[in-house]
Amino acid sequence: MSNYQSAIEAVRAIKEKAGDSWGAIDPENVARMRVQNRFKSGLDIAKYTADIMRADMDAFDADNTKYTQSLGCWHGFVGQQKLISIKKHFGSTKRRYLYLSGWMVAALRSEFGPLPDQSMHEKTAVASLVEELYTFLRQADARELGLLFSALDKAREADDQAKAKEIQDAIDNFETHVVPIVADIDAGFGNAEATYLMAKQMIEAGACALQIENQVADEKQCGHQDGKVTVPHADFHAKIRALRHAFLELGVDNGIIVARTDSEGAGLTKEIAVVKEPGDEGDIYNSYLDVEEIDVSQMREGDVCLNRDGKLVRPKRLPSGLYQFREGTGHERCVFDCIGALNAGADLLWIETAVPTVHEIKGMMDDVRKVHPNAKLVYNNSPSFNWTLNFRQQAYDAWAEAGKDVSAYDRGDLMNAKYDDSELSAEADERVRTFQADTSREANVFHHLITLPTYHTTALSVDNLAKEYFGEAGMLGYVKGVQRQEIRQGIACVKHQNMSGSDIGDSHKEYFAGENALKAGGAKNTSNQFS
Repeated sequence: MSNYQSAIEAVRAIKEKAGDSWGAIDPENVARMRVQNRFKSGLDIAKYTADIMRADMDAFDADNTKYTQSLGCWHGFVGQQKLISIKKHFGSTKRRYLYLSGWMVAALRSEFGPLPDQSMHEKTAVASLVEELYTFLRQADARELGLLFSALDKAREADDQAKAKEIQDAIDNFETHVVPIVADIDAGFGNAEATYLMAKQMIEAGACALQIENQVADEKQCGHQDGKVTVPHADFHAKIRALRHAFLELGVDNGIIVARTDSEGAGLTKEIAVVKEPGDEGDIYNSYLDVEEIDVSQMREGDVCLNRDGKLVRPKRLPSGLYQFREGTGHERCVFDCIGALNAGADLLWIETAVPTVHEIKGMMDDVRKVHPNAKLVYNNSPSFNWTLNFRQQAYDAWAEAGKDVSAYDRGDLMNAKYDDSELSAEADERVRTFQADTSREANVFHHLITLPTYHTTALSVDNLAKEYFGEAGMLGYVKGVQRQEIRQGIACVKHQNMSGSDIGDSHKEYFAGENALKAGGAKNTSNQFS
């Protein structure tokens, strides 16, 4: 018996027990509603998606060509459309996730208006977006299944048993749009207890993977900006353990923690770490401080000084009260951070880098994997990088090193459009195309994401539409540039009434009121023009 048929039989048994008062209830209608609402809570989603992500991590361990990908989103509709597009173009959502960017929550979801990525937005906004994303993904399931149910009814009406069986098989083997979300919890929005409370809220909304960074919560900066301040490892590890306790308390035993280090570009710390014994994590953290050796007589009022190998040293302190690390220690500190985070129970690593280069990422991960051979990385393919310029410069440098003539190119002006059709540009674009596969192979990058893609695509498409619609093209700017493209490319949203749930509502009206239902999808519905 099929899954769908089993659902019908289960409801039929319940109806029989209820007696005559349920006479108007059609078991198949209820079964359809149940199939369309597979996930009853956010915790159901978190457990389901955590299992998926764990299986993907195991598959990657066996074959690092099987890396995973995601795109950042700032609205439920955006996430929904990504998954609908993925299923349309590739037939499966396998190894494709969503990323929830704290940057986009700050810039687009705060009641304060657009904010920089400094943890100033409302704590609850992140969990609310997780819930919103899964609401839209579940609606995508309901919509697609609803279309299959309608097709099944038509096949039955036509007495086409072969077609009916084909559609029922599609219903039984339906692949949900619900996929893992890697959700940004910034630096935890406070101390370890605050991190734990916020994590619970995000997990209850459906998040199976939480990404936390080693910056000071109240000094937090975007990973691609200056002024980042890191915390000693004891502080960061307490927050990692807070995340794990939140997952375990809520029964999401497979929950994934992504530990991010910003140390490559962070030259500052707010605290000098506590040292319990020589060579411990606190001692190593302090060893990277920029210090000067002094005599006791040189100590000033209020100075903080350390004993380093029997010598008195004074960490260099800025007017802000922050301490600075020695120049050139970013690589070492990132490796140290990553090893410590894995020791503290993190599952995946995230290293923010200044530029996207395979060799730099590989260099750090090679050092981490000397201690943790199975260490896997999440990498931010960030729009904060000028990918065109960086990779043209990388191609230029590779050519120059190989002795190839580069006299036709100005390395300082490689962003110039005159190079767009050049041999160097083609070489650089090929490096961009294979970047994800290359870094997964060379640096064990399990998950690739773009943090802010829809922020940029929205801005670009709105700019193009405004230029045409408010210019000489007028209405043709919309028709030719938007609607005609939707029709030609089979974009589901061309039938926006269907996307908003109108047809699902019509089905429910029929379930509830039978032939008395007043439905929206009749002959006078203009959406029929797109059939």
